[in-house]
Amino acid sequence: MPHDRIHARRPTHDLERWSVGTIEAIDERDGHCVFEVATDDGDVIELVVTVAIRDLVLRRLDLAADESPIGARVWYRKHGE
Repeated sequence: MPHDRIHARRPTHDLERWSVGTIEAIDERDGHCVFEVATDDGDVIELVVTVAIRDLVLRRLDLAADESPIGARVWYRKHGE
């Protein structure tokens, strides 16, 4: 299964290839993690990543133990774009 890309921090390379969005929801499907991300245009897209990538992104958001990642800003790339 091809996976999308997501970063909790601004990428340092190929900036023109990355988009910025806001986490709307996080779910699991078929053993993968699905981030629903609102784009700057107001659309909501699904990003499918591994559970390990989800954990890495959530750790790097520097959230308090009781703080939700919903509403956090992320950088992303859909697979093949």
